[in-house]
Order: sequence, then structure tokens, then C-alpha cells
Amino acid sequence: MMKRICGVVLLWIILISLPVWAKEPLRIIEGEVVKVVDGDTITIDSEGTRVKVRLYGIDAPETEKINRKTGVVTKPGQPFGEEAFHALADKVSNKSVRLEVMGIDKYRRSVSFVWLGDRNINREMVREGWSWAFRKYLDRFSAYFLDDEDIARSEKRGIWQDADPEPPWEFRKRTKTSGG
Repeated sequence: MMKRICGVVLLWIILISLPVWAKEPLRIIEGEVVKVVDGDTITIDSEGTRVKVRLYGIDAPETEKINRKTGVVTKPGQPFGEEAFHALADKVSNKSVRLEVMGIDKYRRSVSFVWLGDRNINREMVREGWSWAFRKYLDRFSAYFLDDEDIARSEKRGIWQDADPEPPWEFRKRTKTSGG
């Protein structure tokens, strides 16, 4: 009887732990940030290989996209898009970072936690009000990011200075369907 109870308890522990095991980093990459694309995307150089990185769990306001040859705006930006870009650039440009790769997105970017020493840059961007917690993709880390967002919102940091800021996912959908 005791052996059966121990077996059931062990099976229960394994089943409870599976989601945790399933979302461990796929790999760890270290490198230097060589480009900041916008408020939630960077490029690193890791031993001569360029890796484009989408910061896991966050969605920063969109920046304006300009055609390099013509100088024409091809996609509009959002309020605080440039500020979010500069906030991320100030944190990580030309610095050595550690990535915890959580997955690969449809654009073949490494979706990762970005660590600068013991600082989680993803959470800092949310806590300082430069991005939203990207609820659609948060899974087991949602409480941390949502708490960080609540702090930024209550203290009116960054994007939360606006009374009703438009989330980037809604902005992208609206500008795509309106032809903007």
C-alpha cells in the first residue's frame, strides 16, 4: 500500500512539473548587442554569428519605418515608440548579454529573455513603462510581467503617461486593415 501511495505521489509530482520542464530555455547564447531595431528587438553577435532577437514576453510601441532610399515613411509609429527604442538602446547597445532562448518566431527571430548580468531587460522594459506585457505569449511567467505592468501603470511611467495608450498588437491590426 505504501509503495502504491509513493508511486501515485511521484507520478503527481512529475505531471505537475511537466509544464515547467516544457518551458525551460531551449539554449543559452552569449554575445554583444550590435543593433537595437526597436523597443523589443535587437541583434547580437555571438562568436561571429548574427542573431536577431525578439524580447520574450513584451510588446513595445511601434517605431516609424522609413524607406532608406527615398526617405518616405512606409509605416507609421506610435506614441512612445522612439522613447522605447532609446530606452532599450541605452540599456544594451554594445554590451555583452546572455540570452535564454525560449523559442523561434515566424520571422525566425530568437524569442529570448535578455540578461545583462543579473538584470532581466525584458522585465525592466515593462516595469519602466516602455512596453506592454505581451499576454498572448506569456504562459507561466505572466504574473511577473503583469505585476511589472501594473507598477508602471500605477506610477504613470512611459507609455502609461497617456490616459489610454493603444497596445501595439491593436495598432498593427488597425494600420494593416486601414492600409496605413
